[in-house]
Amino acid sequence: MVHKHIVRAFDQQLGELDRKIAEMGGLSESLVADAIDALSRRDAELAERVIAADARIDALEAEVNEISLRLLALRQPMAHDLRAVVAGLKISADIERIGDLATNVAKRTMTIVKSNPVASTITIVRMGVIVQGMIKSALDAYVARDAEQAMDVWKRDEEVDQLHTSLFREMLTYMMENPRNITPCAHLMFVAKNIERIGDHVTNIAERVYFLVKGEPPPSDRPKEDDSSFTTVDAKPPRDS
Repeated sequence: MVHKHIVRAFDQQLGELDRKIAEMGGLSESLVADAIDALSRRDAELAERVIAADARIDALEAEVNEISLRLLALRQPMAHDLRAVVAGLKISADIERIGDLATNVAKRTMTIVKSNPVASTITIVRMGVIVQGMIKSALDAYVARDAEQAMDVWKRDEEVDQLHTSLFREMLTYMMENPRNITPCAHLMFVAKNIERIGDHVTNIAERVYFLVKGEPPPSDRPKEDDSSFTTVDAKPPRDS
């Protein structure tokens, strides 16, 4: 017979795991928002704060790992409880990568602000707003154990991919029109790729929430609409009309 205090202690540890992951997710959402804001306002000081803040997410991931390993070693969870621990480990790893990618955006911004503005960042900002919303919805789905909400997040990554492809083509055009645009546009392309990768990690989280709730992977392959790797442009820049 399992003593009540053992079950209670186990539930408390699972609750602590959820709280740590929720805190990580909230921090990553803030980092993404601040990184995009720093880029749009060309704010080097804000970018520096984003870079410094990533350390807290790394520390929380270490705490999640410690709690998870302790649960696996001492509690030997089964079925849904085992899925909760494993999902927590994987989700925390995805959140940590989101923090790293937001930091990468901030680091690129530090270089971009030293160059003259050459192109609109509206598309990048739009991508950032979408992934911020995805992060929040994915974390809400995790806390609520809501598989349907997780799948809604999973499907929204398609729009991020489409915007990334569109921006990739736009940046290539700017670079062909004026060689002086090459360096700043290249940095903006890396920023866009980092945001697209954030979207991928959020869809990973959504998949893990679905598996946590349903005990099986999502019913279909992830939508993936980013074809920037296959984008080609004419060798010669367009003539003035």
